[in-house]
Amino acid sequence: MSLVRRMLLLPALLVLAALSPAHAGVANAPGANLEVSLVTYGPGETYWERFGHDAIELRDTVSGEAVNFNYGVFDFNEKNFLLNFARGRMHYLMDAAPSDADERYYVEAGRSITRQRLALTAAQSAALRDFLLWNLRPENAGYAYDYYVDNCTTRVRDALDKALGGMLATQLKAHAGDMTYRQQTVRLMSAQPWLMLLLDLGLGPYADQPLDAWQESFLPDVLQTQLREVRLDDGHGGRRPLVLDEQLVSPNRLQAPPSTAPDLRLPLALAGLLLAALIVLARRRWPTGYALLGTLYLLAAGVTGLLLLALWTLTTHHSAWANANLLLFNPLAFALLPTLWRARRGLAASRFIDGVIALQLLACMAAVLLHLLPGTVQQNQPWLLFALPCWLALVWSLRRRQ
Repeated sequence: MSLVRRMLLLPALLVLAALSPAHAGVANAPGANLEVSLVTYGPGETYWERFGHDAIELRDTVSGEAVNFNYGVFDFNEKNFLLNFARGRMHYLMDAAPSDADERYYVEAGRSITRQRLALTAAQSAALRDFLLWNLRPENAGYAYDYYVDNCTTRVRDALDKALGGMLATQLKAHAGDMTYRQQTVRLMSAQPWLMLLLDLGLGPYADQPLDAWQESFLPDVLQTQLREVRLDDGHGGRRPLVLDEQLVSPNRLQAPPSTAPDLRLPLALAGLLLAALIVLARRRWPTGYALLGTLYLLAAGVTGLLLLALWTLTTHHSAWANANLLLFNPLAFALLPTLWRARRGLAASRFIDGVIALQLLACMAAVLLHLLPGTVQQNQPWLLFALPCWLALVWSLRRRQ
């Protein structure tokens, strides 16, 4: 969703200087001369581009000057960038650039560009311009980024809503959304399956709450679609559309994401059954292979559990908190590794390990029961279907007496 600029394309100070009162154009044009558009860019190929991007375009119809304002700039060279990213403390910036420069970048990247011209009044257009120029100042440009509730699209949406006097929020909150945060994330990341699976595994129940249209418009393409349905008071008791016209400036040349989220239940269930079957067969016919397969699963389960626990307790990634997958993948798995290799030689588990096994089975049962509770619960069926056969196969093999 975000945009990595080659450090800021036009640093905020330079933009403010260019848009000074001495320069005839967007900065000092009367509101009646300002044309406001939402510009939506399609998803890119890199993982941070998969959600798409958007900007507010202000065009002075007299001078012809057009400037795009967007909220999606970050800098890989920022001090402690990767550490802050891991902790959920991402620092993003607002930026502005001439519209034609922005368009050239996205055309070259093969990403679609759609422009929706909006029916703002002269006063609303001027107020929006003044707010964006204020927001562009270096002391105001930064913000704490959140993938779902405070990102480059929600900032654009909120700026438009502010100019419209809250009418956008009022109408969108009255309608239910089509998908959850999880479904939208899996849908848009499906072109990169391993990353899609990791994100789905790491998302907690927060990602499964029902959304209204306002919340779901955290995505550029959803906001674009929602604006088509917004109606404004025309001042004569009637209603007029917010979107005056919509233009496809440049078509998409990349693989488009699917319209619905892929169903992960069958693939992960089959993967779990296959791994469980291999563990059982290897236990009988190839003890070393059995130990290697079991070690691979237990190490993966333990490391995953540590990561999920760290996301919950050490970061501000609230979408990963209280993840029920911790019951399926947790550090208890490490305690079973020595017993696994002793089982290869036909040695039985100790009473302590029997207790660990029983605790893990109880954790799996709790994960199933949590999923069956009424109300909004974590939609982790794919991981239940994957983990349960594997744990049952390992439990059977570890407790088997020779």
